[in-house]
Amino acid sequence: MTEKTLQTLFHETLKDIYYAEGKILKALPKMAKAANSPDLKAAFEKHRSETEGQLERLQQVFEIFGKRAQAKTCDAIEGIIAEGEEIMDDFKGQPALDAGLASAAQAVEHYEIARYGTLARWAGELGMSDAQELLTATLREEEATDQALTSLAEKKLNPSAQAA
Repeated sequence: MTEKTLQTLFHETLKDIYYAEGKILKALPKMAKAANSPDLKAAFEKHRSETEGQLERLQQVFEIFGKRAQAKTCDAIEGIIAEGEEIMDDFKGQPALDAGLASAAQAVEHYEIARYGTLARWAGELGMSDAQELLTATLREEEATDQALTSLAEKKLNPSAQAA
């Protein structure tokens, strides 16, 4: 049996988030289409554009690591996206749809924040400062998206869902 090291763990986690970002890229247009709030639609469209850049950064990290960009099925993101689809189905046409979509998007963001934080730390420990910078840049974008969703939910989406 081959010894599994931090490099192995880094590579497996990198493949996991690469898969997750691809799934997120496909899910965001569906979420934008389902949303009623123009602000929420715009947030999903903005994050879709950011996700394209994040995939490019991940490809650069694979290159720095000396591996080809490769995805590995991520059961966690499959479940999170399935929950978002369930919200779209169960709350279609309902006042709480947008609040539910924002919460589903935040579940995605929190997963990404956890993964990128870990990968950035490991890249630093493995002496890959260029990869660490790329991963940290993505981490900051994910944190900003989470904050924007929180603000939108608190100021508009949750009050609208409650008032209806």
